Amino acid sequence: MSEVRINEAIDTLKQSGVRITPQRHAILEHLIQSMTHPTADEIYKSLEGKFPNMSVATVYNNLRVFKEVGLVKELTYGDASSRFDCVTTEHYHIICEGCGKIVDFHYPGLDEVEALAESVTGFDVGHHRMEIYGTCPDCRTNKTKIS
Repeated sequence: MSEVRINEAIDTLKQSGVRITPQRHAILEHLIQSMTHPTADEIYKSLEGKFPNMSVATVYNNLRVFKEVGLVKELTYGDASSRFDCVTTEHYHIICEGCGKIVDFHYPGLDEVEALAESVTGFDVGHHRMEIYGTCPDCRTNKTKIS
């Protein structure tokens, strides 16, 4: 499945006139296969052994290109580093307050919230973002072991 997504993403890049370099391919592959919403630094650290001459700036530049052609979304959470999500369809995130892990989940019923917000405020709503915070199973298990 991920090979199909990688090939589709490469086709999208080519159609946008973007050249496919080995580094670009590796960054894209990492994003699609990891599903962990990595930061640019995490991607860099994961790939630096394979590409010792690649810089963090190369990762950031490629993420910007991917964002411009619609392959990734940049997730910003206050002062923390941006994370990158290769699932660009509408979905939500649950975030662990212990370790920062982000997990996707889908819930179809929030379109009416946008309509209500428009009705109540007079705003022209363009989109929304919902985040839910809690403690992931790993952190709960580790907390139990420590206690």
